[in-house]
Amino acid sequence: MSTPFDTSLVAPIAIGALIAWRLHARIRRMVGRQRLAPLRPWISVTLFPLILLLILAGSITQPAAALGLAVGAAAGIGLGVYGTRLTRFEATPAGLFYTPNAHLGIALSLLLVLRLGYRFLQLHFSGHGIDASSMRMGSSPLTLAIFGTLAAYYATYAAGLLRWRARVRAQT
Repeated sequence: MSTPFDTSLVAPIAIGALIAWRLHARIRRMVGRQRLAPLRPWISVTLFPLILLLILAGSITQPAAALGLAVGAAAGIGLGVYGTRLTRFEATPAGLFYTPNAHLGIALSLLLVLRLGYRFLQLHFSGHGIDASSMRMGSSPLTLAIFGTLAAYYATYAAGLLRWRARVRAQT
């Protein structure tokens, strides 16, 4: 019995749906006032630099990829500092709140999703299919530059949130 649906498209559609769902959740979190969570900034400050170092160690034999990651991380640090300056901070009796600049975070997230989507489409329509050897996105300097920018931005932004919280606590 044949199915009217092309089963080779199940994985790309599922991955696309997952990415769309996470992007929607991230955008909702970036738009509007948020309570400063006690643990989330520490996770970002620790996890993103660790991931960057691991990817850098894995790409050290590919100088162009390592350079792309390093350049992206440097840009991400600058954007993180800029994003922190654009953030509106509020210390209220109800707690600490901040309103991030939605445009900057959304633009960086969309940039990564568009790059990954482009890679998936490129591989899908190349005729070779998606296999383990074709999915080495870690060897693409452009993909690593975009990821480095995003990871360094989030780590730097989280460090800015922690610095602000420390200043507020020192004043009280």
